[in-house]
Amino acid sequence: MTFLKLKPLTLEQLNAVVELDQLCFGGLWTRSGYERELESPNSQLLILEAASEQGESGFQAPLSEVLTQNSPTADSETAPNRTNALIGLGCYWSILEEAHITILAVHPDYQHQGLGQLLLYALLRDAKKRRLEWATLEVKPSNQAALSLYQKFGFIEAGRRRRYYKDTGEDALILWRGGLQKQDFEEMLANCYQQAHQRLHYCGWQLSHFRESRDGE
Repeated sequence: MTFLKLKPLTLEQLNAVVELDQLCFGGLWTRSGYERELESPNSQLLILEAASEQGESGFQAPLSEVLTQNSPTADSETAPNRTNALIGLGCYWSILEEAHITILAVHPDYQHQGLGQLLLYALLRDAKKRRLEWATLEVKPSNQAALSLYQKFGFIEAGRRRRYYKDTGEDALILWRGGLQKQDFEEMLANCYQQAHQRLHYCGWQLSHFRESRDGE
């Protein structure tokens, strides 16, 4: 069983988060960009760390050093004792009453296991606690896995940005989800969390040290 920690990004994980960004997006944000995000009171960054029971030192090693141990297919008897691996990242900006989701990333070797659903749940839960009213994001029309996930959380298409993605020339679909302070949204969040929890458990993950956002309430 590999333990998952969901918590706010700190300076200690910057090297690992830049490496994850490179793997998932080819370098969307630089290290200085993440530093600016950490300094902004309107930016909330959450990470997912994978750790064995022996890897609780708190030091964040580069992903390449810990990936083998934390892979669900790794041989636990022969894998070296490593520290935590950062395998997921989520970020949103709070703009007036809006949560603008800017990043949702899961390491390529760990996708399709419920980690993205857990991250999106955590971002939206935090936005609800901050009394935000709606959430928006952009996504490629070709990214069917992401679209399916966002639709599960009640996002609908609200517009399109032409040729938004420079790497492919694709448009961006603008997705929108309102009613973050309503009871049906709270029920939807609880249902999506239970689905993610069951899927993660089936894939060999166990949630540990589920920490609140850096603002607490």
